Amino acid sequence: QVQLVESGGGLVQAGGSLRLSCAASGVFTNYAMGWFRQAPGKEREFVARISKGSSPYYADSVKGRFTISRDNAKNRVYLQMNSLKPEDTAVYYCAADRSVGIRKSPGAYDYWGQGTQVTVSS
Repeated sequence: QVQLVESGGGLVQAGGSLRLSCAASGVFTNYAMGWFRQAPGKEREFVARISKGSSPYYADSVKGRFTISRDNAKNRVYLQMNSLKPEDTAVYYCAADRSVGIRKSPGAYDYWGQGTQVTVSS
């Protein structure tokens, strides 16, 4: 069992930065971690994933702007978001996946946090 709690969301102007954090309970190193987002009226979409061995993978829409990282000693995963755009506005979710590989479907993940709101104003 893994419990995930996101933090760090907020309101920022376009071009600004935010750093999201996800605190995990349980055996953190057993899981690859992902970030997803969901805008109003839209489906939940993949943002980034980091493997158990800290290999990152990004959606094309955020590549070069967002950076995912993990600190296994602190049981945390982070999402550094730079050059934010209004279209990045969404609720951002942290998720844990016990399997390997590049998995972008929300259904592939075993545990989810409650989400944190990110709003980017133009």
